[in-house]
Amino acid sequence: MKNIDRILVIGGCGFIGSHLVDKLLEKGYYVRILDNLDAQVHGNDRKIPDYLNNNAELIIGDIRNSEDVKKAIQDIDIIYNLAAAVGVGQSMYQIEHYIDVNTHGTSNLMDIIINNENCVKKIIVASSMSIYGEGAYYCENEDKIFFPKIRSVEHLKKHEWELKCPSCSKILKPIPTNEEKPLYSNSIYAQSKRHQEEITLLIGKTYNIPAVALRFFNVYGTRQALSNPYTGVCAIFSSRILNNKPPIIFEDGNQTRDFIYIDDIVQSLILAMQKKVANYKYYNVGTGTPISILKIAEILIDLIKPGIKPIIKNQFRKGDVRHCYPDISKIKQELNFSPKFNFQEGIKRVIPWIRSQKNIKDLLNQSLSELNRRGLTIE
Repeated sequence: MKNIDRILVIGGCGFIGSHLVDKLLEKGYYVRILDNLDAQVHGNDRKIPDYLNNNAELIIGDIRNSEDVKKAIQDIDIIYNLAAAVGVGQSMYQIEHYIDVNTHGTSNLMDIIINNENCVKKIIVASSMSIYGEGAYYCENEDKIFFPKIRSVEHLKKHEWELKCPSCSKILKPIPTNEEKPLYSNSIYAQSKRHQEEITLLIGKTYNIPAVALRFFNVYGTRQALSNPYTGVCAIFSSRILNNKPPIIFEDGNQTRDFIYIDDIVQSLILAMQKKVANYKYYNVGTGTPISILKIAEILIDLIKPGIKPIIKNQFRKGDVRHCYPDISKIKQELNFSPKFNFQEGIKRVIPWIRSQKNIKDLLNQSLSELNRRGLTIE
């Protein structure tokens, strides 16, 4: 896009946001950050992170605060909304907080944009694979594709983890999930991410403000908060391993996800800004390759501290899905997106940073105790 060079990154002090800020500055854009330095991510002292690029303008403020947002969007051409409370389990008992930050924060941003004079020309919002719920499945016996809803507690208590065909009871085969799959959000976090996406796209279409939603799959990379027990699984497992503790795995460990390296996420964010064809659309962002949670734990152990054995709980956490990985043909064809790293390649770039981290607190047991106390896990 021509004649656009002033960009606001909401959540720009965080994991994904800070990497995006670096790339935008490298490309010559003027970058402003709005971030509230949330304690769960940045620590109780809410210190500006050392990795933050000093060439970006920083406004310490909150997307839920109207005056902060009005100040932040002044003279801004492009907005990236990466602000969100993250975590499936925690969202199931901090309902008001997740809806407040994710849903209300985004509605506040869009309300201010349409009711105040500004020069905003495009908005990109970070959505999530969690909005799908379970991924897409195929029954070879019936030759049919299924989009299952949440698994039944009855089957989970029997440790019947895999989904079965409702017609023939044969175990369903997970297949790539494309953007047109029905959305069956299984957690408050997922619902709030869906709100962020739909509010942004709806208001964008209504007021002719180009908007794009990117449905991120599991992101990993440097700067991910290792002491946050509600962040990505790679960070949680790494924190355990650094503290000489075994990664804890729900179910049998054979559930699969798609893990995408931070540099590829940044690539998708830049393309969404640059490409007009992306306007008013939503895209999966992943590698398109599933990998089991157990395999992730084994790779991290081997690279960080060999010899540790993961604990497989054979326990279910409410809100979790069995398999979900993306069909990325839409973003590849329309935006020319091409992920550069598989998990083995990407994680090797992260390991030196993980090893360099000091005084990492392992708070997983505390978070698991809270889930158990609230009946959010099933034996």
